[in-house]
Amino acid sequence: MRNRLDEQLGILHKKMIEMSSMCETMIARASRALLDMDTGLAEQVVKDGEGIYRFEREIEADCVRILLQQQPVAGDLRQISAALKMVTDIERIGVQAEDIAEIIPFLRWHELDNCDIIRNMAKAAIQMVTQSIDAFVKADTVLAQDVIAQDDIVDDYFLQMKKLLIGMIAENPGNGEFALDLLMISKYFERIGDHAVNIAEWVIYSVTGQWKGEST
Repeated sequence: MRNRLDEQLGILHKKMIEMSSMCETMIARASRALLDMDTGLAEQVVKDGEGIYRFEREIEADCVRILLQQQPVAGDLRQISAALKMVTDIERIGVQAEDIAEIIPFLRWHELDNCDIIRNMAKAAIQMVTQSIDAFVKADTVLAQDVIAQDDIVDDYFLQMKKLLIGMIAENPGNGEFALDLLMISKYFERIGDHAVNIAEWVIYSVTGQWKGEST
């Protein structure tokens, strides 16, 4: 029984890593497509989304199957519970990468060369996702805590972006639609950071049994 459970948990862990890797690729491509105004790459991000959905459904089914067949307890149960929660956040990151990609074709007549804030925000959000996934793979609670701390950086970039866009509209109301698109993209990057925080928090829970600093 124990050997079978270990085998199933191993397969689950592998699928989680594969899904996470696909998600990392999507957000990196979405960011590059935005900064390079590459509509072809943006289209690829949207196409990649279906793979994320398939992984989510498959992993959820695997988790339910293990719960029903093995009735795990303690650390094993936490690991499966955390996987069920994390897979939702990973999928949402993929969706938001798609959302960014879908806006890009409407920006192609504008330049982002001087928009350092959104460039830095994208970089920070991608780093949070990468590190949250690394924390999961390594069961590293210290790295997970670092991801949580980085959320303030992404939030600050979002506030800076809002201030910049308000000034842009005030200077030239004709830029209103462009500014709104950039605001939406900035909001998606902020949400991506939030989902990375959620993943990090579930990593901590799966390792320690503690949720958001609460003692067991």
